[in-house]
Amino acid sequence: MTTKLKLNDLTYRIIGTANEVHKTLGPGPLESVYHKCLKQELFLKEVSFSSELAVPINYKGTEVNAELRCDFLIEDEIVTELKAVDCMTPVFEAQLLKEGQQTYVNEYFRKLPDE
Repeated sequence: MTTKLKLNDLTYRIIGTANEVHKTLGPGPLESVYHKCLKQELFLKEVSFSSELAVPINYKGTEVNAELRCDFLIEDEIVTELKAVDCMTPVFEAQLLKEGQQTYVNEYFRKLPDE
C-alpha cells in the first residue's frame, strides 16, 4: 500500500473516530471533554497516538518556549487539532490550515447513519 493510501485510510479512521465522539457527546461540552473522550475512543479503536505534545519553535536558531501544544499526533503521521467553538473564525482556520486536509466535524455529522 502506498503512503498516500495509508494516509487516506488513516484520515478516514480519524474522522470516523471524531465523528463517533461528536455523535455521542453532541454539541456543547468543553474542548477538554472532547479531548478526553477522543483519547478514549482512539484507545478503544487501537489507534496509536500522542497527546498534548509541545511544539518546538525555532527562532533564528534558538529554541523558544512558546508553550504551544499539539492536541494529537496520530500514528506519528497526522496532527489533529480540536476546536469546541460556536463558529470558526479566520484565526482558528489559520491555526488548522497547514499542508494537507482540513475537516470539520459539526452538527451535520450527527445526522449520518452509524456504520
